[in-house]
Amino acid sequence: MTVKFGLLGAGRIGKVHARAIRSDANAELVAVADAIPAAAESLARDYGCDIRTIDQIEQSSDIDAVVICTPTDTHADLIERFARAGKAVFCEKPVDLSVQRVQDCLKVVKDTGATLMVGFNRRFDPDFMAVKAAIDEGHIGDVEMVTISSRDPGAPPADYIKRSGGIFRDMTIHDFDMARWLLGEEPETVVAQASVLTDPEIGTLGDFDSVNVILRTASGRQAVITNSRRATYGYDQRIEVLGSKGAVSAENMREANIEVATEQGFTRPPLLNFFMTRYIAAYANEIAGFIRAVNSKGVTPTTGEDGLQALALADAALKSVQEGRAVKVSEILG
Repeated sequence: MTVKFGLLGAGRIGKVHARAIRSDANAELVAVADAIPAAAESLARDYGCDIRTIDQIEQSSDIDAVVICTPTDTHADLIERFARAGKAVFCEKPVDLSVQRVQDCLKVVKDTGATLMVGFNRRFDPDFMAVKAAIDEGHIGDVEMVTISSRDPGAPPADYIKRSGGIFRDMTIHDFDMARWLLGEEPETVVAQASVLTDPEIGTLGDFDSVNVILRTASGRQAVITNSRRATYGYDQRIEVLGSKGAVSAENMREANIEVATEQGFTRPPLLNFFMTRYIAAYANEIAGFIRAVNSKGVTPTTGEDGLQALALADAALKSVQEGRAVKVSEILG
């Protein structure tokens, strides 16, 4: 069955999801809503869909599912609203910046029986999926350590930082989800360090730009995450998983997978420059997974619970920085 979509939010990530929807033969983008008329008009023109209000999309019988790409502080309210309206919901991370608010929202989702998927696109990257498959197929034995490097080419604008919830809830949250997925066990303890090294203004806004986190599970498995808002050489996305029988890793993607050798030395093309180019296939795979779940009425590949657990790890990391100690995740979740 073709799943007919309403898109809430026509900004940068909304455009990414619009492209993913159009690339899937089992999907149709019916309508877009945005508080900025020019943004909605531009996307509607590019993708041949209607412009409707959120109220109209909620009441539209020709829309099966919505993709929520609005500001974070609207996510939980919109999830509850469309869950009650009987629409399947795909929501960009995070569900909310408050653990309690997320828990309340997920109760509404459960009570209504709605389909909810939270967007953690990196699980759907072909290379990272191959890493996970190598683990699941036993090629490296039991997982012992996971190392994740995630560095942006530059920091987002100050206005974005002010409402992002901070680097742990905005940036590292993707890596927390990846760590849970690759470790195969829930982290119990979080230790984090954070600094302002790239731009003093980030510090004046109450955030950090350089962080390292260590997660530990009950069995002793560990994940080390390193984040920076400044990688002058491009968008740095690497993973290594060490196991009892070996290791598996995924390296950076480049503009072309070539190497030129001359008498001057060896050169390679630069890294892809940001998430919109690095994760094109991941976003397409993510929407495809959501469509399969909607059509089968099955469990989504990433769930509201995944969103909750990743946010709890983010809160634990921030608490670790603030208090200078290891923080148990149970302190956050209760």
